[in-house]
Amino acid sequence: QVQLVESGGGLVQAGGSLRLSCAASGVMISINAMGWYRQAPGAQRELVAVIGSGGTTNYADSVKGRFTISRDNAKNTVYLQMNSLRPEDTAVYYCNADARIGLTLRSSVYWGPGTQVTVSS
Repeated sequence: QVQLVESGGGLVQAGGSLRLSCAASGVMISINAMGWYRQAPGAQRELVAVIGSGGTTNYADSVKGRFTISRDNAKNTVYLQMNSLRPEDTAVYYCNADARIGLTLRSSVYWGPGTQVTVSS
């Protein structure tokens, strides 16, 4: 099993910054892409940013130029640097990872429990 744990969420004023971290752990795991999603109250979960094993990134249009995703493969950790935060960024942020366990050929997607980010006006 792959376990993901997010950290770094909290309350921040509009225009401020937060840095989220997500560490993956497990026995004999091989992680491919990692990403961040978010879900605001009453809304569907949406992609924020993803990063491939080779470092290729994709961002939602709403966060381009403000958020930066990165990863440390040695630590199996993905980060999300969030700058110029807006009230509409308020949501629960979830980390996910596409990973294989042991000798499994097919990868599966795993999710963290989420961390709350609240941006005040």
